[in-house]
Amino acid sequence: MSEAEIIEKKGADAVRKLRLLKLQTGKPFMINAKELPIGQCYLEYPDGKIALVSIMQNSIDFSIIRELTIEECNQIRVKYQLETFYA
Repeated sequence: MSEAEIIEKKGADAVRKLRLLKLQTGKPFMINAKELPIGQCYLEYPDGKIALVSIMQNSIDFSIIRELTIEECNQIRVKYQLETFYA
């Protein structure tokens, strides 16, 4: 494994730990996805729901575009190798 791969793995592991910490403390976790338009991301909640959201320009606020189906939530978790978490 190259040094770049080791650094990338450590970064991904740190993000996964941060995700679990946020969900365990009752806070949502933002999942950025390159395939989404600029200004959109997924927001995962401690109850297992995931919503597609739009971040308001120059703000920390967001608006919910739609809540994903259970199947879509599972696909996102598989795609980003995220363990299932339910509070």
